[in-house]
Amino acid sequence: MKVDIVLDKDYTPSEDEPFMNERQLAYFKRKLLDWKNSILEGNRDTIEEMQKGTRNIPDVADRAAEETDRALELRTRDRQRKLVAKIDAALRRIEEGTYGYCEETGEPISLKRLEARPIATLSLEAQERHERAERVHRDD
Repeated sequence: MKVDIVLDKDYTPSEDEPFMNERQLAYFKRKLLDWKNSILEGNRDTIEEMQKGTRNIPDVADRAAEETDRALELRTRDRQRKLVAKIDAALRRIEEGTYGYCEETGEPISLKRLEARPIATLSLEAQERHERAERVHRDD
């Protein structure tokens, strides 16, 4: 499904319009692309900072603190890399026409949930069932 509609900057999806119409799809596509670009820009900034931030620190405690900061930053960037993959999957669902529908039930995912978590693949009810089942198996 090709989504190339131009939106007003103040457009927000509403329950009053047909679910996942062209405007809503364009809105979420823009939201996902902006989010992805923001993450990628942050990654570039981190790489640049790490490359020029390499220095010889004589104090062992200061060096350890810097290494800890770097390790934390790399873990954060790895989580964001995984998030970019989920954003790409959501963008593919928009193109395929399946975006906004629960992968488990096929029911629409609420606009409020998609607004808060545009990469959501499950409705709130299905997500809660999934989490309850996960807790039960983890407790076994």
